[in-house]
Amino acid sequence: MRLDQGLFKLDFNDHYAVLGVPLDADSKVVRKRYLQIARKLHPDSMAGSSPGEIQKASEALSKLVNPAYETLSQEKASTEYQLVLKLRGQTLHQSNSIPELDYATAQQLMKTAHLEGDYRKAVRSLAQDQYENLGKLEAIIGQLSELNLVYLYRTCQSDSNNTTGRQTATSSGGSGRTPERRSEEAASPPRRVRETILDSYIKRAQDFELSKDSGRAILELREALKTYPNSAECHSYLADLYLKSGQSTMAKIHAKRALDINPNDEQAKVIQARVMTSSGNGSKSANGPRGSKKTSSSNKGGGFFGLFGGKNK
Repeated sequence: MRLDQGLFKLDFNDHYAVLGVPLDADSKVVRKRYLQIARKLHPDSMAGSSPGEIQKASEALSKLVNPAYETLSQEKASTEYQLVLKLRGQTLHQSNSIPELDYATAQQLMKTAHLEGDYRKAVRSLAQDQYENLGKLEAIIGQLSELNLVYLYRTCQSDSNNTTGRQTATSSGGSGRTPERRSEEAASPPRRVRETILDSYIKRAQDFELSKDSGRAILELREALKTYPNSAECHSYLADLYLKSGQSTMAKIHAKRALDINPNDEQAKVIQARVMTSSGNGSKSANGPRGSKKTSSSNKGGGFFGLFGGKNK
């Protein structure tokens, strides 16, 4: 099950939509909701259900619900996820495109004058029946995802308007920065925050690689590149993973991209040379296990449901 609709068509879970909780839900709310869902999907609670329904429930729990809870219940992971959401919201707002929505619930939320209350009410209403009929689960998560999209879009829009108003009011304060520069600074997260998020993606990819799960490692880096397309480190690491998995064409593409960004990237140079001289079936990393390589901040620049529903107009 996967929703390919989405502003960015992300390989990224909307964990809040999966659990049916609002975007600002705290750890207690997340745990309570998780336990409710886990009990409902447990085989003991599905007496009389068909083997197919029991299998669907097991897959939903293991592939959707458990990963969502694992992320949102851990303070560090949850904080990083919130930072990612903030960056996504800023990118969405800066795109200057109004989301095209498929569901009436999200369309109504886009127009309402009572954003906070109506958003929470809509999430609660959908969550009540979310796991009652697994055949409708994908559609309900899609509706929740669109609600999250609208909420994030409108709150970022409001924050931007407030920031612009403050900048206008203080434009003669002698700060030495133009209004355009101040607006750019307000919209962009601090460099340290960007590097922290990028580090998290790379660390998770390293963990997956060490666990011999190269597919998920590749997905982590592909996701990172959607926010950090000019990270030479991500491109060279991704090229390394593709080369290990025998995908020489993809390895070549990302090695070239890494060198376009940073001509001195040694990892990318070696990978590019190997791809050019081999048949593309190399399986060893050019620099040994990636997990043993320390991430350098100087180079910083999978899922079933998209992070948000909706498309650009």
